[in-house]
Parts: sequence; C-alpha cells; structure tokens
Amino acid sequence: MFVARLVTLLVLMLVLLPHVISKTRFVKCNVPDPQPPLHQYHQNGDFIIGGIASHSIIISNSIAFTQEPPTALPEELNVVPKHYQNILALQFAVKEINENPQILPNVTLGFHIYDSYFSAKWTYHATMLLTSTLETFVPNYICDIKQNLLAIIGGLDSQTSLQVATILDIYKVPQLIYGSAPLMNDKTPGLSFYQMSPKEDLQYQGILYFLLHFRWTWIGILTFNDEYGDRFVQTVVPLFSQSGICFAFTERTQKFTFITEIDALFNKGAKIHDKIINSKANAVVVYGESYAVPFFRWLPYLSEREQMPSKPKGKVWIMTAQMELTSFVYQRTWDTNILHGALSFTAHSRDLPGFHQFVENKNPSSPKGDGFIMDFWQQAFACVFTNQVSGNVEGDICTGEERLENLPGPFFEMSMTSHSYNIYNAVYVVALALYAMSTSQVKHRSMAGRGELKLQNQQLWQLHHFLRHISFNNSAGDKISFDQNGEIVAGFDVNNWIVFSNQSFQRVKVGKIDPQVPPDQALAISEDIITWHNWFNQTLPKSVCSDSCHPGSSKKVKEGEPFCCYDCTPCPEGKITIQEDMIDCYECEDKKYPNRNRNLCIPKSTSFLSYEDPLGISLTSFALSFAFITALVLGTFMKHHHTPIVKANNWMLTYTLLISLLLCFICALLFIGQPQVVTCLLRQTVFGIIFSVAVSCVLAKTITVVLAFMATKPGSRMRKWVGKGMANSLVLSCSVIQGTICTMWLVICPPFPDVDMNSVAGEMVLECNEGSVAMFYCVLGYMGFLALVSFTVAFFARKLPDSFNEAKFITFSMLLFCSVWLSFVPTYLSMKGKYVVAVEIFSILTSSAGLLGCIFAPKYYIIVLRPELNSRELLIRRKT
Repeated sequence: MFVARLVTLLVLMLVLLPHVISKTRFVKCNVPDPQPPLHQYHQNGDFIIGGIASHSIIISNSIAFTQEPPTALPEELNVVPKHYQNILALQFAVKEINENPQILPNVTLGFHIYDSYFSAKWTYHATMLLTSTLETFVPNYICDIKQNLLAIIGGLDSQTSLQVATILDIYKVPQLIYGSAPLMNDKTPGLSFYQMSPKEDLQYQGILYFLLHFRWTWIGILTFNDEYGDRFVQTVVPLFSQSGICFAFTERTQKFTFITEIDALFNKGAKIHDKIINSKANAVVVYGESYAVPFFRWLPYLSEREQMPSKPKGKVWIMTAQMELTSFVYQRTWDTNILHGALSFTAHSRDLPGFHQFVENKNPSSPKGDGFIMDFWQQAFACVFTNQVSGNVEGDICTGEERLENLPGPFFEMSMTSHSYNIYNAVYVVALALYAMSTSQVKHRSMAGRGELKLQNQQLWQLHHFLRHISFNNSAGDKISFDQNGEIVAGFDVNNWIVFSNQSFQRVKVGKIDPQVPPDQALAISEDIITWHNWFNQTLPKSVCSDSCHPGSSKKVKEGEPFCCYDCTPCPEGKITIQEDMIDCYECEDKKYPNRNRNLCIPKSTSFLSYEDPLGISLTSFALSFAFITALVLGTFMKHHHTPIVKANNWMLTYTLLISLLLCFICALLFIGQPQVVTCLLRQTVFGIIFSVAVSCVLAKTITVVLAFMATKPGSRMRKWVGKGMANSLVLSCSVIQGTICTMWLVICPPFPDVDMNSVAGEMVLECNEGSVAMFYCVLGYMGFLALVSFTVAFFARKLPDSFNEAKFITFSMLLFCSVWLSFVPTYLSMKGKYVVAVEIFSILTSSAGLLGCIFAPKYYIIVLRPELNSRELLIRRKT
C-alpha cells in the first residue's frame, strides 16, 4: 500500500554497474523484506539513481498522530498524494538525460527510490540499502554487485536530510538538498551540502520587503514547536523589529502526539485558532515543512466558538517556501476557504517543456517497477484496484483511465511545483558534474568493453569539485549554478493561492525576489493582480496595531505597548509632518512656513512697509500733511516775526523748533519702503538727533519762560540768565550729547538690512536690524529724559500769569509726548513684521503733531485769526 507523506526526502544515487550486468537487469537479493515493506521504484541502468521518498504520515483512528510507524503498518494510512509529482520529476529528468546523446554518451541512467516512512529508523535503513549489501550491510555493495555511490539528492524534510547525512558524510558522498536546509549545529565543517533551494536568509528578507511594501507592521507568527520553528522565530523577530514591525502573537503548534495527549492538543489548537482570528493582525507569517498545511487546516475545526460565522473572518497567510497546499486523503471534503488569498514564497520555478505531456501519459497499467503509483492512484481518486484487495470490494473501482488533470490542486498539480523543479535541476547537476569529471583532462580514466565509463574509487570525493563549479542553463532557460557556500544562485517567486469551492486550486505568480539586484529593488510585486480573501472585499487588507498618523501629526507611543501601538498628536504651531507615521514634527526651512493643516511647507512672501501698501500710503499722507502744516506755521511766524507774540517767544528757538518738527515729519518717510543700507543707517540716528533738538528747544523755551517771569521780580538776579545765549547753549549741548550717542552707535554696531524669518507666519519680513538694541534704547532713553525734565519744569510753571504763561501749553505737549513714547515701548515689543515700523512712525507723527498743536496752535490762532490780540500790552498784562 502507498504510504502517506509523499517525497519529504528524495535521494538520487548514481551507481557504476560492471560491464557484464545488463542495462535492464534488476538484481534482487534473497533476504526477507523489512517491516514495514519498503515501497520501491526501480529503473536500472549503467548509473542507478537511488532515492529515499519519505511519504508517510500515519494517522490511526483518523485523529491520533504517532511519532514513528510501528513495526507493522496499520491497516489504514492517510497520505498526501500531491508529492508523487516529485517522483515523476526525477523520472522525467532521467528520461531526458538518457535521450540526450550530448550528456553521458553510451551511459544509461537508472534510479532506486525507497520509502522512509518519515522515521529516523527507516531513513537510516533505506540509506544503508543504497550503500550496502542487504545481507551484511557492507558499504558500497549490494549482494555480489559492486556499485559506486556518487551523490544523493535530498530532501524535502530537513530533519531527514540530516539523518541521511550522518551516514553519507562518512564516505564524503555529496548530498544535494532540494528542501529547507537542516540545522548544522552538530555537523563537521567542510562536509558540504548542496542547497537546491535559495538561501533562507533571502526568503526572510523577501518577507520583510513584502510586509513593508504593504505597510503591515502588526503581524502574527505561526509555526511548529520544534527546533526549526525556534530558529525561524529567533531569526525573523529581531530582523523584522529593526524595520519597525511588531508581533501581535507568536504561536507554536504541535505536529504529532500520542493518543493520550490528543485532548490537550485539540484544546491548544482551538485557543491558537481563536487567538489568531480575534487578533487585529490580519497578516500571519506561517513557517513549516511541506506537510504543515494539512495540520494547520485542522485549526478551524478545533475552534472553541460555538457557532462559526456564515462569512468566516479572513487572514492573509504568508507561507514560507517549503509549504504547499496539500491535503491528507481524509481531508478531501474539508473547506479550504481559510487559505483563499494566501501568499506563498516558493523557490523560483518554471514549467518544463514536455513535462505536462509526460505526466498526462502516466497510468497504473505499466508501472515498470513503480511501487508507488498503484497506492497513489487509489488514494488520489478514492477508488480501489480489484487485484489489490481480497474479498468484497467496497467503494469505486479504479479503471486506470482516470485523468490526473481532474484531480483537485491539493491532491495533484499538472504544472511543475517548485520542489519538483529543484529535483529536476538536481538530477542535471549530478549528471553534468559527472560528465565534466569524466571529460576532464586532469582525471585518470580508462575506457573498456562496451565503452562504459569506469571511475576509480578515489574519484568519489573529487565529484565535489565539479559540483561546486557547475553552471548550465536548463531546458526552461534558467541558469543553474552554486555560490561559494554551495547554495544555488536563485530567487523566490511570490504566489497567490486562489481556492475554489469545488476544491480546485490555482497558483498565480504575483511577484518575485531577485538576489541579483540591489536590496531596495529586490522585490517586484504586481499588487493589482492579487486576489485577497473574501472577507476583505478585494481591498488591500490592513494589518496595523494603530491607524496611520496622517501628515500634520506625529506618533506618540502608548505606555506599556509595543512601539507599533501609538496615538496620533497634532504638530505644534510652526512645525509639520509631510509623511504618515512620523515620530517627530519638524520646522520648515527658513524661506518656507507651515500651512493650516501643518502638512506642507509653503514659500514665504516678502513683506515690508511699502509706499504701495495701504498702511504705508496712510502714514505717508499724514507725514506730508503735517510737514506741510509745519511749513505753513513756520512761514507764518517768519512773515510776522516783528509782531510781539513772535518776539516774546524767542523767535530763534521758535524757528529751530518748527524746523526740527518739520524734519521729524519728513524723517518718518525713512521708515517706509524696502530697507537699504543707507536708510537703515539714517533711520534711528536722524530721528534721535532731530527729536533731541526739538525736545531741547522745548526745554529751553520752558526754562526761558520761567527765568523771564522770575527776572521781572524786583532785585532778581535771574536777569543775567535771560537771553538768547543761554537758550542756544542749552539746545546745542543737549543735541551734541544725543549726536555723540548716535555716533558711537554707528561706529560700534551700526544698523543693517536684515530678514526676519520667524516673527510672522508665512512672511519674510525685510527690516532694519538695529545692530545694538542697547544703543537704540539709549537714544530713546535720553530723549525721554529731556522730555521728562521739560515736562517737570513746565508743570511747576503752569500757574504763571496767562499772558506770559506758555508753560501751560508746554506742559500739555510734554504730557502728550511722554504718554506716546511710554506706550510706544510695550507696543513696539509686541508688534511683528511691518507693524513694528508702523508703530514707530505713528509715535513720531503723534508726538511731533502734539508738540506742533499744543505749542503753536494758540499762537497761530492769534496771529492769523485774532491779530488784535497780538499786542505788547496784552502780552504783559498780568492776571488779576
């Protein structure tokens, strides 16, 4: 009977038969068959390709898993028929080589395959059969026929490959592995395996690129609880974590158990299934051997949930390279919807010319030594051959005319799988290496008899040299070669599993991993042709712990949670993020500013108080208007300079004050327009000096009024101080002090044109940098000191007789002046952009207008409108 677990290990052995043995002769030793009887597939030739096919997974009572087969096979075996294609790939490769006169001419290849029943005991037994005599287990002999074992190809199960290696490495027999690489902890360095599947590290990187491509940062891991599963977890967890991927769960399930532990196994399986289904992680990476899928298909049936939903929740299963969609025979009617839309990484493969037709022609009518096909046929088609059973036949009768293409995908595929493709290439690698060794000029060889090749015993280990340097293109056009570590130079395909309700199955290639290109370009994926599980309604699944933080916000990790679980916080004022899930917000470049949503930097506009600006136009109009009024007042005073009111007010101080006020109004224009070097140098210094002259004139007029009043008293000594000399000297000295301060300012740290990038959002403010803020406030402080002194003197003189009392008007003017400039300082400091300049211009115009109005308006009124009051008698009249 055909045993379960088809081709977990397939061993190819090339054997040199003596010239006297017929190419079609099969030698059978008279020894009892081992228990259980080894299923065999024999085809003889000058070179024999021997194999160990570990197919069997023995399941008794439909649910109990045993760790190894008993000494006698159970009556019922549940099998995985799909792996029979691996045997066909071996046979197809040998057939092609034998029909090709360019490869090993005059030599016919054959092969031997034995079933190891997925057991270390029977694996060792089968390996010894290939290297020994059945009766005595003398290595390199079978009965009386001497054979030279050249190479073994295996296996799909990594543990079986390691068991075979314990025997083969003694004789340095090369082993080519088409499955996953075994753990090499106890293997002596230098005893090489030749890996027909690509590097697992490349697969791990490919899975990482795949997860990052779809932004799946919250994933789960499901594997078997064995050393290979532990190695996978220990490898990928730190690798994935470094790239920002977190793990919602890491679950390990059991492969086998004794019947006494079946309840515990089912309970654990139920908890694992429910945890996976209830998790927010929609992407689950599954690691296992080729037989893992039938075990994982148990999980939905073990669920602890009382009622399965009508539309089961879907997951994106990401399968590693060794896993295939296979079924035990008792799972023929099981629902496969859970696997719909799964994505699997497989070793790169292509359909080989002629293989499909070769498979179509297979039937059990002429097995020619194939001890597997009858059992495969019965298990795959759920029928029986009448000559295979005794007694009454139950069930359907096998006719032998059944069509392999009618089998569902989990049972058999007509297109070549990646494992079969690796076997096919492995046969060619050994054959071409043997051919290269036989034709090498440095090898000692001899030709005898019928031209068959004879190799010396010491050439066995020399085959390693030719295997390491093998390079050829197979019939599908792929280049086959090994790197310095004996690993094939190839990539991975990404396949999408599409499962239909009638158990049919389709693999669609949606991407690949190419090791020959830069790492950032290694993954090529066609996202638009991927079919997702029905649960996702054909939209791209999300597998994240927290939704992405949109541009304009940043991530804030939740305390006590993995770094993939976070909250989103808006960026603070002045900062942005332009990508999703950024950790920190950042500021824009100097010439740009954030938009309202804080997800984009916008170029700043240039801003300054220009003459075209409405505010600039208004201030310019006011400045020119007040300048014109001042000039009018000055002209009027000059025209009436002989009148008493002009003479009584010291016409020199009056003219100086009016000219200073005129210049104050005009100097305000220096603050309007784009800042230039000259205007920045003149702005504050000219304003400071002119205003100091004006305030000094007011102070001199105030003191003159006080002294004049005091000098009218009999016997007063103040008369000598009354005159133009004292007033002029006061104005000159006060102005010189301010001029000295401004000169020091220009020498030490002069103002200069500057750009303020930060004060106003969205604007680059062109301004004059004061150079030294301390010197600027010194100028204002000195001017304020003069104003305060003048206000104090005028305040105490406010009660002088009305006819002589100009001090009252000076008091009001100085009160207004001081109020304006005291409010200027906080306003100036709080303003931004062009409004800073506007505030200063407003203060200049207001304070200057206050002086003009309070001091000269009454006099102008008398001169122009009430000339009758402009007489000496009225001016000297005292208050009653």
